[in-house]
Amino acid sequence: MPHLSRLDPITGEVIRASTTTTVRYERQHPGELVHMDVKKLGRIPDGGGWKAHGRSMGSTAARKQIIVGFDYVHSLVDDYSRLAYSEVLDDEKGPTCSAFLERAIAHFAAHGIPRIERLITDNAWADRWSLRRVCADNRIRQMFIKPHHPWQNGKVERLNRTLQSEWAYRRPYSSNDARTQDLAPWLEHYPAGRRHSGLGGKPT
Repeated sequence: MPHLSRLDPITGEVIRASTTTTVRYERQHPGELVHMDVKKLGRIPDGGGWKAHGRSMGSTAARKQIIVGFDYVHSLVDDYSRLAYSEVLDDEKGPTCSAFLERAIAHFAAHGIPRIERLITDNAWADRWSLRRVCADNRIRQMFIKPHHPWQNGKVERLNRTLQSEWAYRRPYSSNDARTQDLAPWLEHYPAGRRHSGLGGKPT
């Protein structure tokens, strides 16, 4: 049996590489497959949130009373090279997702990936229907994960976890704007400075 850390806690299916994994999404060149997803984060109130003030903010119920809304971190990551592009946006509606994808395609082209062949997303309504025109205009084959199989979109899911631990919650921020401004420098570091286990411990 695989280690518990390699299994989905609900279904018991293997989600990490092991001798029992049947399909691995490993591509051969940049642009062959990109992964797209949205991560929802609570906004930070002016003066800092629980990360800055801890228990002095009161109970969990009291902290929920001062939530000032949410940010939606849209991300696109290349399966082969791990080049990533993210933006903090106001929602995850269809027009927002399609406009983000257009900017991400331009970003990838500026970094040496002129053609994206395949795009994989989850089955959210905005992803399933609103990206059609952008994909058609750029000759991108749109793919979807099997329902309730988030590990099939694992490259961007892993990026989401890394964004949380190394950017969003890495240090206390005094405001939401301060955290947002810190995203671009972190994204410059992610492919070029950070070591990736999937690349043998090397940066891109």
